[in-house]
Amino acid sequence: MKKIVRYKVKTDRAAENENYVAKVFEELKRTRPPGLRYGCFKLSDGVSFVHIVSVEPKQAGNPLKQLETFKAFTDTLDDRCEELAVASDLEEVGSYRIFGE
Repeated sequence: MKKIVRYKVKTDRAAENENYVAKVFEELKRTRPPGLRYGCFKLSDGVSFVHIVSVEPKQAGNPLKQLETFKAFTDTLDDRCEELAVASDLEEVGSYRIFGE
């Protein structure tokens, strides 16, 4: 599974959003779930965020959804958003080492 998620937070909530994201990555560094590749990027406007996730096919489900910090992040995301999150499946046409080849 490969997905991209994009959303825009309210200007006064950008730092709060980054704090939630940082906590997710701290937990990921501690737990190191196998088969997961994940990145979050802030766009140049400072309030738009893009998340890219790849879960290896042999994994049962998305390991992110098991993390307490990710649950806290997603439970409060809609309230922080100016533009709600839109998730899209990614179909790889070509890449170079982006998903760990």
